[in-house]
Amino acid sequence: MKLNRRQFVLKLVLGSISFVVLDSFWLETNFIEWTEHDISESESNKIKAIHLTDLHLRSIKSVHKSIADRINMERPDVIFFTGDSIERNKNLTVLEDFLSLINTNIPKIAILGNKEYSGRIDLQQLKRTYGRYNGKILVNESLIFETKDRKINILGIDDFVCGYPDFTKSAQNIDLSLTTVILNHCPVYREEIDQISATLNIKPNLILSGHTHGGQITFFGKPFFTPYGSGNYVKGWYNNEISKMYVSKGVGTTVCFTTAIYQWPSPISSQTAK
Repeated sequence: MKLNRRQFVLKLVLGSISFVVLDSFWLETNFIEWTEHDISESESNKIKAIHLTDLHLRSIKSVHKSIADRINMERPDVIFFTGDSIERNKNLTVLEDFLSLINTNIPKIAILGNKEYSGRIDLQQLKRTYGRYNGKILVNESLIFETKDRKINILGIDDFVCGYPDFTKSAQNIDLSLTTVILNHCPVYREEIDQISATLNIKPNLILSGHTHGGQITFFGKPFFTPYGSGNYVKGWYNNEISKMYVSKGVGTTVCFTTAIYQWPSPISSQTAK
């Protein structure tokens, strides 16, 4: 059967759209990607952290069990959750089911994303859920995390899109002599973090973000659309003279996971990311 020019163009466009849908809804829902980054300066006394973001939990599937199994095998010193863990209050029980799969002895530190806000998640219930599994939520707050005779600052920033991010507030009273890790859902806010850090003489050793889904819709691997709050960031490392930021792809449009493992023993060098 011969196609006239109009039919050919229409089929080509539909084929392209089909590939975009396939890429964002099928490929990203069926693959788990683990990336490991050793940003330490030596081989001794390392702190290992696992970064999970944009889980969008609705039910527990085999992929979630695989992630929990990998976490338990890695035995990290801490797990960072950088927002959008759930979208509805009814999914609080699903989050609890997921957390129950992970060794309770592993500390968990979480922040909010835009979905916790748009879904009107009960913050107190969310805090209690994390709390039952050795977890804590930071909203423009900081804490000193201690392990292996080491101390590091952990700062948790409120969501850029739907919340009220305040890096100045979160950085109050931190110990400037310690390594500083910042949890920040929307990577675009990194620019304000850098500006304030320069003013306050803070050196952010590592910023962890999500939200972008690696380009929520991609075409042959190229980002076709990124959600508001992404800025010019899509995925991977973004380093400058002030800070080092890693943007995780997290879950795809529905359910896919990118997890990252980080290790560091002392203030992080800007030259050692792998």
